[in-house]
Amino acid sequence: MYRVRIVYYFQNSICYFVKARIIFFIKYLINIEQLFKVKWWKALSGTVKISGSKNAALPILWAALLVNGKVTLHGMPKIWDVMTFLEIMEDVWVVYSFEGNTLHFDASNLKKDNLNIEKLKKIRASIFLLAPLLHFFWNISMPLPGGCVIGKRPIDDHINGLERIGYSATHTEESIELDWSVAEGDRVLNAGFSVSWTENLLVANVLRKGTTTIELAAIEPHVMNLIDFLRTAWANIKMRYNHTIIVEWVDSLQDNFEFDVVADYIQSGTYMVLAALASKEYLDIQNARIEDLFVFIEKLKEAGVKVEDLWNDTLRVFKADKLKAVKIQTNVFPGFPTDIQAPFGVLMTQAEGTNKIHEVLFENRLNFLYELEKMGTNVAILNPHEALVFGPKKLKSWATLTSWDLRAGAAVVIAALIADGESTVTNVEYIHRGYENFVETLQELWADIEEIK
Repeated sequence: MYRVRIVYYFQNSICYFVKARIIFFIKYLINIEQLFKVKWWKALSGTVKISGSKNAALPILWAALLVNGKVTLHGMPKIWDVMTFLEIMEDVWVVYSFEGNTLHFDASNLKKDNLNIEKLKKIRASIFLLAPLLHFFWNISMPLPGGCVIGKRPIDDHINGLERIGYSATHTEESIELDWSVAEGDRVLNAGFSVSWTENLLVANVLRKGTTTIELAAIEPHVMNLIDFLRTAWANIKMRYNHTIIVEWVDSLQDNFEFDVVADYIQSGTYMVLAALASKEYLDIQNARIEDLFVFIEKLKEAGVKVEDLWNDTLRVFKADKLKAVKIQTNVFPGFPTDIQAPFGVLMTQAEGTNKIHEVLFENRLNFLYELEKMGTNVAILNPHEALVFGPKKLKSWATLTSWDLRAGAAVVIAALIADGESTVTNVEYIHRGYENFVETLQELWADIEEIK
């Protein structure tokens, strides 16, 4: 049984491995590859202030188009995905400016002219532009979204949901074309606990005449932040205890208001793992979003990591002297976050015994284990969703480590920071998609890391 599963996993994953290597080779030939040089120097110390959430910022920006006016967004992270999105919006006459991490955003003069298709290919978030842009432009053709390679992320559910409320859609292997023909009346839609689908349905239905009931809705912190933003703009949205969201029609959304983008609990989890493995004594994590990390924190404690609540949403995470093996299973919120699975996997390499990872949500999100194997970790990949990590194992440096995706990239950097010698991390543009000032933050903690451009 396991032999069959392992063969299947290899066949399913080899294309991603080859793709990553081809991309690296092409970038090397044309000399545009960005690299991190990472090595262990000394134990880390200091304080990390968590920035605004990537996963919250992008949906809020999509929704801000519906406001069709001015909004001020505090805590907006200056990450690659956000800046790319703003560049795209600038082409359609959106005006924006930054004051630190405060974004002034004005979509009152939105125009379809000059919508840059090539830029849209760069980010997966492009799928969420369909509903707000169609509200103003009536028809639109867009390329299939990009983003991290972490498994199958079909857009069919998004298209089906839009068709359920009247949109006419056709799509090929490369593009999507939709026409505006939104139906009035009540609709019941099933989001299947998908974060992106829940967010898309919210944005698509907030100005539709009728009542929209979204069942099996995701309730991740960034989804709730989007709902709070829409409510601030006078959207009529109600929550039920059983993952149900009710959206009642409003004629328009108000503009000229301020809103806070929620801090990134995924960043918090990443730096908490770093503290447990690489700190001299401890790291302090500000804006930690403690209430969003209950399951994760409990798993850290189960593994032997001391975590102290300093109040004011600040955590002190201590260096772990001895780690115990644990089992984790990712799940929808409030379960163990899939986005912190890879960093936690690095923690497992230093735990005594057999650790188990069960990645429920995505296949191919265990690919980072290939990089940890290069560094001396003993792992057994059972199938696309399950793996065993045997520890503890002193990690060794490696000439070329690959960022398979955003979170795997951060995990590989953590591994390199506790390994003997110097490692090179490639595909770091993935990391820049979600971690603001990543290199600078680590350097302030006394990490020996350098970005080579």
